[in-house]
Amino acid sequence: MAVVVEELLRRSAPRALGLLTRRHPTQFDHCEDAMQEAQLAAVVQWPRDGVPDDPVAWLLTVATRRLQDVIRSESARHRREAVVVARSAAGEPAVPPADEAGPGDTDDTLRLLFLCCHPELSPQAQAALTLRAVGGLTTAEIARAFLVPEATMSQRIRRAKQRVKEVGGGFRMPVGEEGAARVQVVLQVLYLIFNEGHTASSGSNVVRPDLTAWALRLVRDLHRALPQEGEVAGLLALMLLTEARRDARSAPDGALVPLADQDRTRWDRDAIAEGVALVARTLERFGPGPYRVQAAIAALHAEAPGVAETDWPQILMLYRILERIAPSPVVTLSRSVATAMVHGPLAGLEVLAEVADDPALAQNHRVDTVRAHLLELADRPAEAGAAYEAAARRTESDPERRYLLAQAERVRQPGGSRGGPARR
Repeated sequence: MAVVVEELLRRSAPRALGLLTRRHPTQFDHCEDAMQEAQLAAVVQWPRDGVPDDPVAWLLTVATRRLQDVIRSESARHRREAVVVARSAAGEPAVPPADEAGPGDTDDTLRLLFLCCHPELSPQAQAALTLRAVGGLTTAEIARAFLVPEATMSQRIRRAKQRVKEVGGGFRMPVGEEGAARVQVVLQVLYLIFNEGHTASSGSNVVRPDLTAWALRLVRDLHRALPQEGEVAGLLALMLLTEARRDARSAPDGALVPLADQDRTRWDRDAIAEGVALVARTLERFGPGPYRVQAAIAALHAEAPGVAETDWPQILMLYRILERIAPSPVVTLSRSVATAMVHGPLAGLEVLAEVADDPALAQNHRVDTVRAHLLELADRPAEAGAAYEAAARRTESDPERRYLLAQAERVRQPGGSRGGPARR
């Protein structure tokens, strides 16, 4: 029952928050707090009393009551303060009434996305607030996505909510240059949420399909609303091609299955066909962009019969393009794998050395994981085993930890090295 409630809240809370914010556009911070309280009430009441027929309406009703209590309390406080200064009462501006003829839930969720990406906020604050308010991720999950301490992320979200209140939310879809700038932040946020679902950063599951499905649905909605945005189409293609492998990425016992060992007959061929077609159309129409290039790389993996038949030279070329248009240590980390597959493991290790000490990757287990694969390719099993163990110590995902420890044990056995880096 707890899992059912969690999944329902993940789907329903953003829609309810979008409706609440449309009704009370000047109270975004209080709306978000009220929705959090409504979700806590749901966690307690739904398992006991049963799930309501309309979870969105239930959450909206409870959150509205909480919000009205806050508004009445603040109005009373303002009146008391005003009486001290002058005899005329001065409450807060009236809360706008509900717009019964307003847009649907999907439109409200998209508006909420763009509200969280307010231009007065820094890009980091925009992304964090959206992940919290719309994505439903915990502060700890968001902190891991941004590679910062949880306390830092908590302060960032709190300041962002306060800033939105100060400057005025403007619960509308932005247009022109303002809209174009916000689209990029929205895409970054949805990509972060999708990645958290594709490879859960903590816990007992390899994937969190509720998050990947939610992010994919919103990107589809955004693509329908903004068909002229090439990067929206690129991200949709990338998500489709990545999500197509989901069922093959874990064993029945929950163990992680790397790309080299996946049963490719279990990949979703319809999603792959849709993603590949999107890649072809967007690259032809818009040229290269960060998400479009990543989607092209994913398409090459998806269309290959196996790891050995993968077009690694083409993938390496695409990673070099990606480094030019969107440089990051994570891209270089991925290029080190492609380099190893084309030019050998020692060349890959040289590329890895370029980012091994990058502060952005200091607490991330990916560097040790890639190093282990490349050392295994180079027939250095003792060092590979040590690197696998180092990666296992850093990850907070139970399936990944078990997989990495199993790899460490395997490579140390006589004839245990099988060669070739595993991708997920």
